[in-house]
Amino acid sequence: MENNKVNAEGAEEKKKTRWKQMVKKFGVGGIIFFTVKGIITSTLIYFLGKNFWTVINNYFAGIFN
Repeated sequence: MENNKVNAEGAEEKKKTRWKQMVKKFGVGGIIFFTVKGIITSTLIYFLGKNFWTVINNYFAGIFN
């Protein structure tokens, strides 16, 4: 029973130290920046991916006209 508590506490401390290391390395502003950047990138990939071939087709059609 005590071993389970020790293992749980050790795992919890590892998670905290990982976040502390990230905050120390990038700062709060850096973490917010990378989060927003990831959301914007994912959104662009989603919407551009849906219409990718249409955009490419129109681009090349405009060049050759």
